[in-house]
Amino acid sequence: MSWIEGEGLVGLPEIEAAARRLAGVAVRTPLLPSDAVSERVDAEVRLKCENVQRTGSFKIRGAFNYVSQLSDDQVRGGIITYSSGNHAQAVALAGKLRNIRSVVVMPTDAPRVKRAGAEALGAEIHFAGTTSVERKARAEELAEAEGLAMVPPFDHRHIIAGQGTVGLEIAREWSDVDLVLAPIGGGGLSSGVAAAIKRILPSARVVGVEPEGAASMRAALDAGGPTMLESVNTIADGLKPVIAGELTFRHADALFDDVVTVDDRWIREATSLLVGHQKLVVEFSGAATTAALLSGAVSPVGGRVAAVVSGGNLDPALLATL
Repeated sequence: MSWIEGEGLVGLPEIEAAARRLAGVAVRTPLLPSDAVSERVDAEVRLKCENVQRTGSFKIRGAFNYVSQLSDDQVRGGIITYSSGNHAQAVALAGKLRNIRSVVVMPTDAPRVKRAGAEALGAEIHFAGTTSVERKARAEELAEAEGLAMVPPFDHRHIIAGQGTVGLEIAREWSDVDLVLAPIGGGGLSSGVAAAIKRILPSARVVGVEPEGAASMRAALDAGGPTMLESVNTIADGLKPVIAGELTFRHADALFDDVVTVDDRWIREATSLLVGHQKLVVEFSGAATTAALLSGAVSPVGGRVAAVVSGGNLDPALLATL
């Protein structure tokens, strides 16, 4: 395993610089002990609660770190992104904080709570298909036609560095942690977490978690590079990119100790546990790391485990089903 900055991976100075930009913008989220999960898996588990972050997920960290570094000329026409919902809300907030126009392209099946969140923050919303490829193509068309600056959802070092502040906070608060679990959609969060953890606490393990029905990073690692999935099918709408990013793949290949998958049954059970026993409002994507523990995909017996709960934008109508 190697994490030499010269290999093009995000370094600790970039993550620390992102933390300074995010001061007063992003919330330093709690790392909460979880008796409910700890007792189930015979380990000391703490939850990094990004569900209580601004806009309801970790995404503001990367979005603001990126947008804050764009020049006034670059954002003259506004900013645009493509997202299943959480990054859309983060970009909308970043645009609002800079007082610039924001446009987001979302899938036609985006959760209502995420659409409403982006709209409330002033974003103009377009819809395109159900896959990340379809909405990316539409966003690129709009960016070209209307002079909008693209804010990538995960595959850029400024995004990864911003998300890496999650790992920075974990490492500084819990220096004895043995294992850090992070969910993988496109890989920006998990890459940033690994970049921070492996530099500050090199003996700690970092494991990424994907839904079985959308395991694009696992496929990339098995194939030796990003490979397009024929289809994706999971209740975790925030973890559904059909292909891993080039830069996030390089981070995973160099820094991750493993990438495991969990099926939707365990994701739903983990969500129910966190809502019912931990009293946390957590979306399905945010429960993936807990699902990896409950399912046995990761065996943490006797260890100290930090599980990143990436978001809390759960459709209120789903609460009654949990």
